[in-house]
Amino acid sequence: MLRLLFLGDIIGEPGRKAVIEMLPKLRHEWGIDFTIVNGENAAAGRGITGRITIDLLRAGVAVITTGDHIWDQKEVNSFIETEPRLLRPINYPAGTPGKGSIILETAKGKVGVINVQGRTFMQPSLENPFRHIEEEVTRMRAETQLIFVDVHAETTSEKIALGRFLDGKVSAVAGTHTHVQTADEQIFPGGTAFICDAGMCGPNESVLGREILPIIQRFRTSMPTNFPVAKGGVTLHGILVEIDTANGKALSIRRVAEPYAPEQVTPVDERRRLREEESLDSQVRGLGVGALPDS
Repeated sequence: MLRLLFLGDIIGEPGRKAVIEMLPKLRHEWGIDFTIVNGENAAAGRGITGRITIDLLRAGVAVITTGDHIWDQKEVNSFIETEPRLLRPINYPAGTPGKGSIILETAKGKVGVINVQGRTFMQPSLENPFRHIEEEVTRMRAETQLIFVDVHAETTSEKIALGRFLDGKVSAVAGTHTHVQTADEQIFPGGTAFICDAGMCGPNESVLGREILPIIQRFRTSMPTNFPVAKGGVTLHGILVEIDTANGKALSIRRVAEPYAPEQVTPVDERRRLREEESLDSQVRGLGVGALPDS
């Protein structure tokens, strides 16, 4: 049996700090064999950097998936070519930097991970996820039956359809992007574990990880504003899946919701953190915002 932990969208410094500090303990206490996280919001709430990728890998993350914010930090365009464990959605056109899948050797056998993005209400609109995921799963199953899929999509219907489409072909399908953990975890008839959305690793007192008042102001006035990452207590949301290594079928799935209380920091550490967040935030201000900060 292989025990796989997947954590949903990491939101800014609070989320990544919680994951980096808690993951080694969770891996030990829960006997985790393989850890995947979605890191596309890890840098000031939009995108991911090389430094953050390395920090997460050093903490015990095996693979980092992403989504529609993968390119928000410019440095990632070149970095992703050098780090195969950082994935972008597989249904980008041919020639896009990076890869959308990977197979890694573990003590329990080879594990495949695929990152795919939905198209309904999503920007940019990528190529057909069903076609791309079918081709990649067929290729990957020639090497391993232990396959995990992160479906980064807006609508529950598209996530469920992809999950049902992949039932019996992969070990688990988890949705990301909406930042709200759903209560529909289940194992489909063919042996594929599924959840519509794994949730986020971000501040509890927030709107999808962002400060509350700016979001309310945006809804009230329709005027553009910045959406800073919120502060305070964080909860790690995700799923824990047990997989039969003999056939790749899921044996169990349960939701994860682990609270994290930030440790006290010195004024010097806090000033340094604020400077880093302000620098990253300034890089994404020109990207435009919608009515809500999408995931």
